[in-house]
Amino acid sequence: MGNLCGLLSPEPVKSARPTSSSKARPPSPPSVIASLSNRWSKLRSSSSSSRKDNRSIQEQALAAAIILQHRRQNGKSTPVDRSSSLRYTSPSGPKKQGLPRSCSSRARSVTDPLLQPHQLLNQDVKLDELETNHLVLVHGGGFGAWCCEVTSISQYVKPLTDHLEKLANDEKVILVGHDFGGTCISYAMELFPSKITKAVFIAAAMLRNGQSTLDMWSQQAASNDLMQKAQIFLYANGKDQPPTAIDLDKSFLSDLLFNQSPAKDVALAAVSMRPIPFKPVLEKLSLSDVNYGSVRRFYIETPEDNAISVELQDNMIKLNPPERVFRLKGADHSPFFSKPQALHKLLVEISKIHPLDQVLEKDGLG
Repeated sequence: MGNLCGLLSPEPVKSARPTSSSKARPPSPPSVIASLSNRWSKLRSSSSSSRKDNRSIQEQALAAAIILQHRRQNGKSTPVDRSSSLRYTSPSGPKKQGLPRSCSSRARSVTDPLLQPHQLLNQDVKLDELETNHLVLVHGGGFGAWCCEVTSISQYVKPLTDHLEKLANDEKVILVGHDFGGTCISYAMELFPSKITKAVFIAAAMLRNGQSTLDMWSQQAASNDLMQKAQIFLYANGKDQPPTAIDLDKSFLSDLLFNQSPAKDVALAAVSMRPIPFKPVLEKLSLSDVNYGSVRRFYIETPEDNAISVELQDNMIKLNPPERVFRLKGADHSPFFSKPQALHKLLVEISKIHPLDQVLEKDGLG
């Protein structure tokens, strides 16, 4: 995790006793001394407050993860607020009705302005303009909880395929896959092409027929020293057997996955991420033009990505071209943390692209 505050380096204190080559300085006026004293007290107070805030963020993230784990273990279905932004209310004064504010420390820009949740949902979006308003978000490797006994992609993506199987015949969805989630949605596209209107790959593995996720990773394995340092292979069946999962060293998470993300989101991720089952990463996909190829694909690039380099993303796009490519400026490997507003805007934009738009563009009429 990056530093939250800079270190103050006051000037060295000079000796009060004058030397033969220096003259004694007149004492500072009481008003100056008081002013300096007040400023230093404020700086110390601010620095102490920042350290306390940092510790508080980590403690709250750990507490949230423990509560979620406790609920899972006890089979409770009570909804849990899984927002990555910690919410707070005013410590004094009457409570105001409305949406809670976010205490995010994320730097804002013109491409990622600060918006309230109701603005995100309602900004210039008309439901009748969308081909479908049902988006299914598929997390990447390490971002979900599962057991290391997962031995195939079919087991790994079962919650997704079960969801698609239960959809009505006339109901379509947009699949959004991040990281290893790209492999998952590709597998689902092959099985349920008629139920998927679009597939969006966000810094994701966009594989070709007969290719595995490991094949994709190996293209940059030699050049990505950070990934090599972060990987920890787990051997649940013994060191004489193939690895069963891949974990990531928590000390490398900030630089590898969240180098542009707010510190509090990194803290929550550090206590929430889990090992990635290894066998699904090795499995080669069987993708056909009739099924997988019939689903419209879109790719969102993350140019500040230290996990899947932009060069690797460009290579996947070149070898397996999607309908359109969007570049999310300033986004790291986790744009849902580093650029959530801009990512939302892109997903809405993609949702509004109709099949007719593609025909007009090809004909040069758009």
